[in-house]
Amino acid sequence: MTDDTAAPRAVTRLEIDGDIATLTFDRADKRNAMNDALIDALDAFFSAPPEGVNAVILRGEGGHFCAGLDLAEHEHRAPVAGVHHSRNWHRVSDLIEFGGLPVISVLTGAVIGGGLEIATSTHVRIAEPSVRFQLPEGRRGIFVGGGATVRVGRILGADRMREMMLTGRNYGAEDGLRMGLAHYAVGEGEGLPLARELARKVADNAPFSNYLMIQALPRIADMSRGDGLFTESLATAMSQTSDGAREGLRAFLEKRPPNFRK
Repeated sequence: MTDDTAAPRAVTRLEIDGDIATLTFDRADKRNAMNDALIDALDAFFSAPPEGVNAVILRGEGGHFCAGLDLAEHEHRAPVAGVHHSRNWHRVSDLIEFGGLPVISVLTGAVIGGGLEIATSTHVRIAEPSVRFQLPEGRRGIFVGGGATVRVGRILGADRMREMMLTGRNYGAEDGLRMGLAHYAVGEGEGLPLARELARKVADNAPFSNYLMIQALPRIADMSRGDGLFTESLATAMSQTSDGAREGLRAFLEKRPPNFRK
């Protein structure tokens, strides 16, 4: 006799080390393919991060970051429901990109379709040799719906993204580094140690400076030249009168490392 009331298996695993959280996709048997439960888990974490966390590492269990939409669980939706499903994915991706916490992703194995959409929502991307970046929607008879036209398209340009989608071509770590899909290409097993090192460095920055870099830079990229320069002036004026700026100046004059989180 089975227990139908048993809780569903968790699809993520959370570890906290001081002020750094590591959130791991935990569907290794599915190559961490994205389903509604995984989207909900991302939503829950980034909507209300644990108190005291100042940086996040995002990774996948079992050698793969995320193999995209779980087609085995994909359900046929009417057009309106499909729009709502896509917009919810956009909302959760925005939580990752604009939630205020710096997010570093460790990219291994499959970074495909929706997995690439989630990866490009993160702020620092580290690729290991096993990584494969791919947008195979053309071979599935579908179209990207989790934000790739904006996030991936603005990294690659429409022309390169179109070729990637039409042919289903996949790119490795060095290609991804050259194209901007990754910021670092490292050896096998070196992604998580580097992510921890970078997370420590980023978490030690002035909090308001991190906030401005996360919030202002992508928005300025959407603006006209004049609007962008004006917004930059507002951001710099705000930062230079912050507690972080005062501490940074004191630390420089006293020839010591700054401590922004006293």
